[in-house]
Amino acid sequence: MSFFGNQFANVVEWEEFRDDMIFWKWSNREIKKGSKLIIRSGQDAIFINNGKIEGIFEDEGEYQIASEIVPFLSTLKGFKFGFNSGMRVEILFVNTKEFTVKWGTQNPVLIPTPQLPGGMPIRANGTFNFKVNDYVTLIDKIAGVKESYLVDDVKIRITSVLDQLLMKWISREGKDMFNLQANALDIAKGIREDLDMQVMDIGMTITGFQVMSFNYPKEIQDKITKTASYEMIGNLQKYQQVAMTDGIVSGNVQGGGAASDMAGMMMGMNLANEMMKNMNAGQKVSAEAANAPSTSTSEGKKPNFCSNCGAKNEGANFCPNCGQKLS
Repeated sequence: MSFFGNQFANVVEWEEFRDDMIFWKWSNREIKKGSKLIIRSGQDAIFINNGKIEGIFEDEGEYQIASEIVPFLSTLKGFKFGFNSGMRVEILFVNTKEFTVKWGTQNPVLIPTPQLPGGMPIRANGTFNFKVNDYVTLIDKIAGVKESYLVDDVKIRITSVLDQLLMKWISREGKDMFNLQANALDIAKGIREDLDMQVMDIGMTITGFQVMSFNYPKEIQDKITKTASYEMIGNLQKYQQVAMTDGIVSGNVQGGGAASDMAGMMMGMNLANEMMKNMNAGQKVSAEAANAPSTSTSEGKKPNFCSNCGAKNEGANFCPNCGQKLS
């Protein structure tokens, strides 16, 4: 009796639980009559015999193995606990929660682009989500040979192919290489589908993939920012004029140096141009007014007196005194 005492377990539970642990295997021990199974929230317990699943228990709680577990095991339900012998079985505890993992490119990913023959060096970061969804495949591919499995194990598997997938989907969806964030959702969707295929063969699924940001080299980012500034102003000429004016107003361009002289010349030329435009506009208006036909209401009216002799006119076309034509 004492010979078997240390080999038998009274309580079967996840003894080495960690938040980043995907599964943990209780093995190499026998269960004796009177033992109990403890399943905590967010855990499933899978009974395995000879590499095959005997039963899956999902509800949290405390169970008597002999009376509440064994009767439901597929091939072991007829097992009878002996007085001095136990039942040897493996129990796989699986963490059922959805894991969230941060990712980031360790090295720049060179994205082919016509603007840069060597490729655009881009870094990116974000998160992805995954969970276990196929116990049979999980046991067949991983749990059959490992005692436990961590989130970092999955992260290594994901990041090993992430650079290639970023290159693939940025090239496909990133129509504007200098504004990749605008296509981040489509890029992330394509990567998620490809990553799901990568983890499907180990019994897991990618439930989400997010790209938080794309990062360019500093010199390229500076050019992007400057280009955006030009677009906001309208064009390069206006940007230079505004920048020079701002410098004078702020006092950054001052003194008798070349910069100050150039600024004064530019402002003087601009003022002169504006004055010439105004003068030309005024002259044009005056000329148009002078050339316009007269609309006087007195047009065609005969004078009251003759301009030659001064005789009074009664509305005739010729002066009645001297014969002068009146108009």
